[in-house]
Amino acid sequence: MALYLIYLFATPALVMLLARRWSWIDKVSPMAVLYVIGLLVANLTGWIHRPGLLDTNNLIGNICIPLSIPLMLMSCSLSNWSTGKAAKACLSGFLAIIIVIVAGYFLFRSHSAPQQFAQVSAVAVGIYTGGIPNMGAIAQGVGLDHTTYLYITSYDLIVTGLYLVFVICLGKPLFRRLLPSPAVPAAPQQPAHPDTAPHTSSGRTAAPAWLTLPLALAIAVISYLLSTLFSPSLSTPMLILLLTTLSIAASFIPLVRRVNSLADRRQRQPLAFRVGLYFVYLFCFTIANACDIRQLDLTGSLNILWYILFIIFGSLLLQILFARILRLDGDTTLVTSVALINSPPFVPLVAALLDNRDLTVLGITIGLIGYLVGNYLGLAVYFLLSL
Repeated sequence: MALYLIYLFATPALVMLLARRWSWIDKVSPMAVLYVIGLLVANLTGWIHRPGLLDTNNLIGNICIPLSIPLMLMSCSLSNWSTGKAAKACLSGFLAIIIVIVAGYFLFRSHSAPQQFAQVSAVAVGIYTGGIPNMGAIAQGVGLDHTTYLYITSYDLIVTGLYLVFVICLGKPLFRRLLPSPAVPAAPQQPAHPDTAPHTSSGRTAAPAWLTLPLALAIAVISYLLSTLFSPSLSTPMLILLLTTLSIAASFIPLVRRVNSLADRRQRQPLAFRVGLYFVYLFCFTIANACDIRQLDLTGSLNILWYILFIIFGSLLLQILFARILRLDGDTTLVTSVALINSPPFVPLVAALLDNRDLTVLGITIGLIGYLVGNYLGLAVYFLLSL
């Protein structure tokens, strides 16, 4: 167990250090390197199957996101926030998913049981505009049987895993080639005399920078404790909502703004963001280590598997088309897609992949809107297809 924990925590830190020395790691992405390492270790050694290791691995992965969100959001600049761009990205994402789901219903439905496939479509809308909480609520609301529910969850796990690998390995270069480049904020002006910059001594900058870390930890703990007051179906959306709200509020604290401003002036990432980045890499690494390819079972209701593949990658193509029409940049489109397909906890991972921390707020906000409207959209599609 001790050796596994050393491997788990040290490998992302080592890859981050090597990325500074070897430029090819940055070009490929440290996430892709970690994903390959995790998959190889998990599937060639069988290490993860030892008693207790998988549970420990999953527990660490679940802790990483509540820690990474406040660390990354506190270092964001809301001055770059565009309500119009967020609205266009959100609506185009929802529309792409719903159009593809409705079209796929007529392509993949079982003619012997069309009503059951209408239920599957409704649940798919809930998953890919909202998340797992919406999936459970809609499945119960439309009366989906347990066997079909199990097929959907199993196939969703497989396909969204493939989608995540695609995003990590090809998302950044592909989206930036197909769509306009994101607008780059103007770099802060360098002071005429470095000695006149506030708090430039190493002793005075280190202390404020480190103080953002316990603040992020406090936000994570408070958010988790408050989320436990809600029902299990609401606890995850409420945790994300609380983390987002408290972290954005903390970004306006003068000390936090001063630390971020000083980091930008020195053209460096704030310390909180770098630590949050480490937790995102650790989260990605735990996912790879938990993936045992030999255990994948593709038998069963295969038309549901093809349907889910069609939904995820078909909606991605349609979303790219909408983005070109609406002149949305590639980074915003990719973050929106991941926020809807993989849910808000994966947004920091993509923001880190794109090296664009300001998109964290936009992606999580779109994901939270999906949590709010997912049930309505799912039930609306069900009643429409049932006609």
